[in-house]
Amino acid sequence: MTVVADRHLRVARPVGRVDLEAAEEAVRALLEALGTDLGAEGLAETPRRVAAAFAELLTPAPFRPTTFPNDEGYDELVVARSIPLRSLCQHHLLPFWGVAHVGYLPGERILGLSKLARVVELFARDLQTQERLTSQVAGWLEEQLSPRGVGVVVDAEHLCMTVRGVKATGAHTVTSALHGLLRSDPRSRQEFLALTRTAT
Repeated sequence: MTVVADRHLRVARPVGRVDLEAAEEAVRALLEALGTDLGAEGLAETPRRVAAAFAELLTPAPFRPTTFPNDEGYDELVVARSIPLRSLCQHHLLPFWGVAHVGYLPGERILGLSKLARVVELFARDLQTQERLTSQVAGWLEEQLSPRGVGVVVDAEHLCMTVRGVKATGAHTVTSALHGLLRSDPRSRQEFLALTRTAT
């Protein structure tokens, strides 16, 4: 069974247990309750399409974290900038999207570079808050690598803020999680934040 870490990074939940038929019926009931005429041209297949879209958005691709011994003793920052992310606001089921900048100061092990993007996708494909997503990515890296420091900055735009409520079109939210030396050492912290600022 494939599993991914839950929001607390300790319990695992199965991936792939999506009941598309039940989801389609739920979408149909919601649309009908909102006064939508599902007999109208172009709407008959909407419940099925919406159910499939949400299943895709909420199902991360499984992956195995590939780590390697840090045989060369590399002790400088490793940073992947502008990793694209898409997620769903847990409060309104509306999308938010943007970029994540993820970095760490290696300890005894290093991570395959593509896995920095994979871990962002792992936690983004869920009903989320940006704050929790940022913390989860940082926590995962700490658990998997035991690095000397971890930094994550997420810059995103939320439809729940731009198309409803305050309607603040173009507003971006920036969150960060800094652990270890990237939090406690001013020079390391400044270097990481300077690298992420140049990418936004």
